Amino acid sequence: MRKIQGIQHLVFYLHSINYPLAKKEIDNLITTKKLPHKKIGSNIIIFDLDQIDWWIKQDQIKS
Repeated sequence: MRKIQGIQHLVFYLHSINYPLAKKEIDNLITTKKLPHKKIGSNIIIFDLDQIDWWIKQDQIKS
């Protein structure tokens, strides 16, 4: 599993794969539980990049 911690790291990853999202957009997706993530404690967010890649593919299929 490929994992990263923090929204800023996710922003960099998404930009690197040409799927740019702003921090605010990611915050909204987390709040509405539309983006796969895990919260550890009150302020640590972990993203599994395999799940993020799957989520992106699903979004592209809908479009």
